[in-house]
Amino acid sequence: MFYHAYDSYLKYAYPYDELRPLTCDGYDTWGSYSLSLVDAIDTLATLGNSTEFSRVYTIIQSLDIERDINVSVFETNIRVIGGLLSAHLLAKRMNVSVNSTWPCTGPLLDLAVALANKLLPAFDTETGIPYGTINLVWGVPIGETNITCTAGGGTFLIEFGTISRLTGDPKYERAALKALRALWSKRSSINLIGNHINIQTGEWTANDCTIGTGVDSYFEYLVKGALLFRHPELMDMMNEYIKAIDTHMSDGSGWFVFANYQQGRKTMPLFASLDAFYPGLLTLLGKLDRARETLYAYHTMWRKYGSMPEFYNLAQQECMQGREGYPLRPEHIESIMYLSKATDDDTLLFMAADIFDSIESCCKTSCGYTSLKNVKDHQLDNRMESFFLAETIKYLYLIFDENNFLHANGEYATEHRTASGSCFLDTGYVYNTEAHPIDIGSLDCCTSSPFDETSSDVFEKKSLSKEQIRWLGNILLNQDKEELHAVIKKNYSLLTCSALTFEQRFSLYGEILT
Repeated sequence: MFYHAYDSYLKYAYPYDELRPLTCDGYDTWGSYSLSLVDAIDTLATLGNSTEFSRVYTIIQSLDIERDINVSVFETNIRVIGGLLSAHLLAKRMNVSVNSTWPCTGPLLDLAVALANKLLPAFDTETGIPYGTINLVWGVPIGETNITCTAGGGTFLIEFGTISRLTGDPKYERAALKALRALWSKRSSINLIGNHINIQTGEWTANDCTIGTGVDSYFEYLVKGALLFRHPELMDMMNEYIKAIDTHMSDGSGWFVFANYQQGRKTMPLFASLDAFYPGLLTLLGKLDRARETLYAYHTMWRKYGSMPEFYNLAQQECMQGREGYPLRPEHIESIMYLSKATDDDTLLFMAADIFDSIESCCKTSCGYTSLKNVKDHQLDNRMESFFLAETIKYLYLIFDENNFLHANGEYATEHRTASGSCFLDTGYVYNTEAHPIDIGSLDCCTSSPFDETSSDVFEKKSLSKEQIRWLGNILLNQDKEELHAVIKKNYSLLTCSALTFEQRFSLYGEILT
């Protein structure tokens, strides 16, 4: 599946951003970055193709980011910067020759930093929440709207935080954190948020709260940002949101609907395809029963249509008119991947096989795979978005490859020495919202201490041995609370910090599974 899609892109569409699989040609969508190539490079690593990875690694070093074009701040960050950072951190594993100062330096890191610098002016707003569009030469376009969606303002910490930890410059992480905190400060008295916000006034302009469309990756980055950068406040925020979502948006049978962010009143009985990421997030939070209930509910829709429409009216049991398409989205597959990793539920493998068979039978063309214009009659569209290569296929593959290095839990950990001391690589990975994996241990390679004022509660991986890293990984995956208490009590002297770490506290309470 991957190579049919990837080879078709190279043959018919490169250097354009995306492939049009029905007309067998390419076109630019998000900034003319050869986006599908950048988005796909770490999928090559996932498949173990070091030869093609090395070739693409060299090609994308020449990416032109100096053109006079307007680009999406959100999409450029998650797809391009995320792809560059992931490829940079995977380079050594893929047998690319790196210099002695890697991962603190490198050509793709330099490019990611340069591109992040292009995006930073978008954060110069009254709230710190960024504009949605930036010109790569001139900055924020004249007349650019002050309205952005919640996800568009709160999906930067993984990429910007990674840049800060690798370069030692805190400005990127601080900008991303400021935006996250600004959105949190605008929550209602019942701890719900709106869908779109004015970045200058901080007023909500769309009052419906959802778990998906317009909001999804904001929630995702609270959880993953808390884990990746040891910011406990972000997990506290997410826990409050979870309570409010359960109270006001759940229908009691696994589905979540739209609700007014101020009153908590349910407003629309709609399911959006982006909601399908939520069982995966619940899995990361250790809420496995709830994740399973919601995932099973969502899969009934896949079984009904052989894919998942963009919007579905739960009351009418019908696709929303005009939103019947399936653009090869990964969210449902992503949740299956997380839950299958966390449980022994073989039904999840059959769900993944359902999805594979559907895509093969309904979306495959002679020039790749195409979106569906309508899931009811499987009418074809003419687009293969880059996330099909970056996310959809990667998550599908990982479901069936139980021993992939991306499932690392410390067993592959290797010590790496830098000017800042030593760190441990391959201890585990956190994916950005475009499925670009970030090596957790790499973030301790280049800076000797955290620099954000809220990061004092930090577990110093540098002070641990490889065996201690493995031990912590087993702690984080252990779901037996009584055994977990006993293990921590017995082995607590292994740790070098004076109090329970953030990661330990949440694993102790059964809240984190990673």
